[in-house]
Amino acid sequence: MGWKAAEKLIRHWKVLRGDNVKKHIKQGPGHEGGIFTVEAPFHASNFQVLDPVTGKPCKIGVKYLEDGTKVRVSRGIGASGSIIPRPEILKMRTTPRPTVAGPKDTPMNLVLEKTYEPKSGKGMPELINILNDVANGLGSSTNL
Repeated sequence: MGWKAAEKLIRHWKVLRGDNVKKHIKQGPGHEGGIFTVEAPFHASNFQVLDPVTGKPCKIGVKYLEDGTKVRVSRGIGASGSIIPRPEILKMRTTPRPTVAGPKDTPMNLVLEKTYEPKSGKGMPELINILNDVANGLGSSTNL
């Protein structure tokens, strides 16, 4: 496993305080066995948040409101399905959205230009010919 793969794996780990994780250690030469509290890494998907209504741990689901807003909702056993507010740290973006068009972006005047008329079929003869060739078995998959 290369460093990039290990970095991607470690990025999603969270470390809990030692009082939350119990580990059973066998007795061996020089040390006593028993159940000890230790710090241990967990994957981020194994963490649960508290449902704001019931106060029980639950998983997080994603739904969209009627106005199109994306929200987190509680799901699972003991969940009420209520909206879970996002913390401020999760609202911040790690990389800002670009505000100007880049060199590979299509200019807005070309995006808004009407190039196809559905009633007459004008504007896309190449695609229609390719689709006809594929339907007749003449074209190869590289034409698409």
